Amino acid sequence: MTKLYFFLPLFSVSLLLAQQKDSVGLISEVRIDAYKKPTAFISSTKSVSVVSQNLLIRNPPERMLESINQIAGARMEERSPGSYRISLRGSTLRSPFGIRNVKVYLDDFILSDASGNTYFNVISPGLIDRMEIYKGPEGGDYGAATGGTVLLKTKSSDQISADLSAGSYGTFNQSFDFSKQLGKHFVEVFQNYYQTDSYREQAKVRRKQVFVKDHFKYSETGLMKAMLMYSDLDYQTPGGLTLEQMSTDRRQARPATKTVPGAREQDAGIRNKMILAGLSHEFKMTPELSHFVMVQGSYVDFENPFITNFENRFEKNFALRTHFNYEKNWNSVSLAYRLGFEGGINDILVKNYDNNRGIEGNPQNFDRLKNTSGFYFLSQKLNIGERFFTDISVSLNSNAYDWERQYPRDEHGKVKFRNQWLPNFGIAYLLGKGFSVRGKIGKGNSAPTNEEIRSSTQQFNTGLRPEFGWNKEVGIRKQFGNSLFVEGSYFDFRMKDAIVRRQNDAGQEYFVNSGETVQKGIEVLLESKNFDLKNNFLSRFKFRFSGSFYDFKFKNYRQNETDFLGNALTGVPKTTINSLLNFTFFRKLSVDYSHFYTSKIPLNDANSVWSDAFLIGNIRFGFPVELDKTRLNLFFQIQNLYNEDYVLGFDINAFGNRYYNPAAKRNFVFGVKIDF
Repeated sequence: MTKLYFFLPLFSVSLLLAQQKDSVGLISEVRIDAYKKPTAFISSTKSVSVVSQNLLIRNPPERMLESINQIAGARMEERSPGSYRISLRGSTLRSPFGIRNVKVYLDDFILSDASGNTYFNVISPGLIDRMEIYKGPEGGDYGAATGGTVLLKTKSSDQISADLSAGSYGTFNQSFDFSKQLGKHFVEVFQNYYQTDSYREQAKVRRKQVFVKDHFKYSETGLMKAMLMYSDLDYQTPGGLTLEQMSTDRRQARPATKTVPGAREQDAGIRNKMILAGLSHEFKMTPELSHFVMVQGSYVDFENPFITNFENRFEKNFALRTHFNYEKNWNSVSLAYRLGFEGGINDILVKNYDNNRGIEGNPQNFDRLKNTSGFYFLSQKLNIGERFFTDISVSLNSNAYDWERQYPRDEHGKVKFRNQWLPNFGIAYLLGKGFSVRGKIGKGNSAPTNEEIRSSTQQFNTGLRPEFGWNKEVGIRKQFGNSLFVEGSYFDFRMKDAIVRRQNDAGQEYFVNSGETVQKGIEVLLESKNFDLKNNFLSRFKFRFSGSFYDFKFKNYRQNETDFLGNALTGVPKTTINSLLNFTFFRKLSVDYSHFYTSKIPLNDANSVWSDAFLIGNIRFGFPVELDKTRLNLFFQIQNLYNEDYVLGFDINAFGNRYYNPAAKRNFVFGVKIDF
């Protein structure tokens, strides 16, 4: 605990400095996009957090983990390099890897497929200029998800830059970004290559990405957007260890047993090639009425040599979103309506073979799944006197899938889930300048994804039901002068038929509905402006502090003869506390000093195994060099500053107690960003 005691006084000092009055670098009122439903952050009814460039540049080159983990209520985990998952208020209960139960958009387009699965790890962090994270159900605007929604934004202003960095364990990252207004076109071309040998055995990563977009403002009333993205991700998976194995050798991959080979012998890993293309169009028909439509398609070639089999997946996806918007403003009242539809089709062919040391062997099972989902939505915003704000929305959601076994026998069937109405009602009231209170109630629903319906056991789980629940919350936002911003939220989410991951003796995963959960929590944020201290030694200072304090429990959940009533929710820490201190010395040298504290985590539903609490510190130094019209931004990062033994992503409910995926010890990254 000595390191935690060291951390808290630093925060106290930062709070004292933050109270000094200064007129430099005022905290501006952020505006959120909310997928073409813009509003001021201070008056938003939603539980939303913004990840700005100030947070994004704190990441190492390969991941967005550090910036997302600075957000109260959001948690990004890394089971192994290249394998990430995002939890919004405990939603990783069902995610062994990737993202489920969280909807993800990229600009106007949709990264999540029709079944609810998202390949977030194909995205290079350098592509993203800003993020909006919506916590809790937002079914009236984004459809079926109980965890939340993430909106990723790419560049929106002129920039020509190149990045180059290298670090521990053979890490190398290179990217190039060209973003420029060319007449009526705003064009962006982004390219990235990343590789690392990683800390553990059987954990190499290679990622290539190309992204191109064109925003064509062809008239005062019309805007057309086009996007093309290609990603090629190849990473090895070392597998989970027992506590004894981790204590013996943290860097080893999952070893072989008498009956099952190890991760190295089977060359376990993921090879994911994805291409996504889309078009969107906005047209203003009258000053009050406009229309938006988006169409997109994607193809995924996914290869997964696993310990017990070699899987090939070929996915075809199509999605559409369209809505009409009506907005009318009077002297003290503004009213807006949005009526639309979003839907998608996910067609996947899965072929499993024996895995003969990384080579396809005899066929096991060939299957096809076709998932169709969509929702009609209607929303209304009513603002009165710039003080009272309402956001009311409702959607009608449908989800169904066809399944077919093609080999070794012919079977097929269809499952259609009952249509779900998902209402959301939110209000916010401005008590004074920079001071608002809000309240919200909404229903969420999340159907099982393709990888849960047909998991690595290669069996169709047609009895798996969607999870659903009601969320209620209240919040307060307060800006103190031009120096300090404080936000606090309390929520109470009751979920039924929660989907939980399990694992059999071969390490294959499967999923069950676990009854009910009661999820209550408090989330807080305290952030200062960037103070100009008028001193040539310590020139500027800024701080940020966030925390999540949860009481998540199972309710009405039995497994055979065992009753889990009152047990803590698996995989969710009760407490996370994060801080970021930004110092600028000599008007040039920037120092970012961050901490992430995570309390102990229950690793199985029985709560018989818990992780240790841990505190991780990172530090980043940045120094700009001006060369005529070119700017070199040199940086040096130290990750895991205190050289802790810790785990950044656990395998919950793992068979044989293989819960642990050890994270890297102290490591370094040095690089430069060149702005032309």
